[in-house]
Amino acid sequence: MGQLFALVVVVVAVIVLAKLVRIVPQGYEWTVERFGRYTRTLTPGLHFLMPFIYGIGRKMNMMEQVLDVPSQDVITKDNAVVRVDGVVFYQVLDAAKAAYEVANLEQAALALVMTNIRTVLGSMDLDESLSQRDAINAKLLTVVDEATHPWGVKVNRIEIKDIAPPRDLVDSMARQMKAEREKRANILEAEGFRQAAVLKADGEKQSAILAAEGKKEAAFREAEARIRLAEAEAQATKLVSDAIANGNINALNYFVANKYVEALKEMANSPNQKMLLLPMEATGILGSLAGIAELAKESLGQQQGDTRRVPPPVR
Repeated sequence: MGQLFALVVVVVAVIVLAKLVRIVPQGYEWTVERFGRYTRTLTPGLHFLMPFIYGIGRKMNMMEQVLDVPSQDVITKDNAVVRVDGVVFYQVLDAAKAAYEVANLEQAALALVMTNIRTVLGSMDLDESLSQRDAINAKLLTVVDEATHPWGVKVNRIEIKDIAPPRDLVDSMARQMKAEREKRANILEAEGFRQAAVLKADGEKQSAILAAEGKKEAAFREAEARIRLAEAEAQATKLVSDAIANGNINALNYFVANKYVEALKEMANSPNQKMLLLPMEATGILGSLAGIAELAKESLGQQQGDTRRVPPPVR
């Protein structure tokens, strides 16, 4: 009997000691209840509690936690059905509020996130929901963090992991993207052709301008050469005329012979002539020149006679 009593005393002592000494691990906070009513919160470390009067209520994890959001179908503003999932990073800041303000913290936070995902995506078009993921995350974070603040919870980040449209819609988007790329390629090709045509026309224009400038310069040079040639011929004719007037018949013979030879040269170089036969002799040419010289002598003699018949001036 005495041994049994001693055993009971030892067991009761162990239970009382276990109820008296409490060690809270790092990263956790425990709530303390007195007869079922919350009194205080135990931080990490060694604590002593009065057995059978005070007890541990909830053991809250104060570290940042990750909550997976399961996939759900969401209808966008333009009636496109997409499948969306995500992930939530949250942290408990107030153990008492997280323990007693909400029955099931994880389930409540999950329901809140899924509901707001449907709300945010339902106000956006499909193109916006696929291209503005950062904006979606920011809206969700603002709404969910504000809603969970009374629970003593801080939502740090909400990330949409995947937004998957239906297969037929993906195929349509792929065809649209292909058509858009072909359109851009055709536009670039047409722009290239247009630039090439513009450059070619500009080059032809510059070439025509340069050719016209060249023709203008050539015509100017040719006209100047003709003027110089005419002036030379006029000077030569004047010199011959002066020589004839002074009685030099050989100058006239040289002038006539030179023109005669040039005329024969032009006849020989004519493209319409395949063969040129001239039944003439050098004596005939000299005879013609002699006849021309005689005419010049007679003209010169008449001028001298007229000069002699002029009476001298009366003094």
